[in-house]
Amino acid sequence: MSDPRTTPSIFTRGAVDLSALRPAAPAKPAAPSSPAAPAATPDAGVPGTVPGVNPETVIDVTEADFQAVLERSLTTPVLLDFWADWCDPCKKLSPVLERLAAEYGGAWILGKVNVDLNPRLAQVFRVQGIPQVTAVIGGQPVEGFSGVLPEAQIRQYIDAVLKAAGVEVATPEDPRLDAADDALMTGDLDEAEAAYRKILAESPADAAAESGLAQVELYRRISGADPSSVLAKAAADPDDVAAQRLAADIEVLSGQAPDAYARLIALIKRTTGDDREAVRKHLLSLFLVAGPEDPAVAGARRALASALF
Repeated sequence: MSDPRTTPSIFTRGAVDLSALRPAAPAKPAAPSSPAAPAATPDAGVPGTVPGVNPETVIDVTEADFQAVLERSLTTPVLLDFWADWCDPCKKLSPVLERLAAEYGGAWILGKVNVDLNPRLAQVFRVQGIPQVTAVIGGQPVEGFSGVLPEAQIRQYIDAVLKAAGVEVATPEDPRLDAADDALMTGDLDEAEAAYRKILAESPADAAAESGLAQVELYRRISGADPSSVLAKAAADPDDVAAQRLAADIEVLSGQAPDAYARLIALIKRTTGDDREAVRKHLLSLFLVAGPEDPAVAGARRALASALF
């Protein structure tokens, strides 16, 4: 794991001067005239906790205890949520952040800052509008975001913060993806397609959703087809583009994806023009079904490049 104190900012904003918020060394107190029971103090590094939530994931942050937050960020990234009671958008964002903080299980800490009660913190962090979220990694702030974002974008931001801090955590399961996968497994292709497209509208680079949508299209193409008949027809006419594409679909669903890739790459070598382009696009859709991490896909991509050029 890299040291977060030496990790460069993942964003573009310059460093924020936090020196004004570091309390001066306290004066040595006079000796008490009589013994007194020590006052109860909160746990070190844990400022005021938020009622009803895990104190290890969500904390209230004030100017008085901000030094403890800085120290805590040396080992665990802290996301500061600047909010106020009168701010309606804050009431939409804060519950999402609190839920995600619990979901990530302590991989990062959510620090809630009421700007009305802590104006110096708002000034130092250049808060121009709320809600605003700023991360602190290794005692230093990095760029955040303002306003209410879709949950998918918030997750992307959190994952970027964790990566910058060198924190290795398992990515929490996405309930949206679980619902889409359930629809696919039960054969409700329309529901599955709608769910995958919704995820991709919010997170265009979501590989799992891309794969799911490609599987929906694959199931639709082979609907009603008899595997033995399809493969026999393809064997009888190697240059029948439609037959070869459907045979490749059957092979993928039968666990013979490398054979399907080889079939279509061989067909690309024998075709030209629109037929060749149609086969190429079909092969790419099968790559999406497997996902980018599949080693068979990596080899097939190299073979495809050779066939094309």
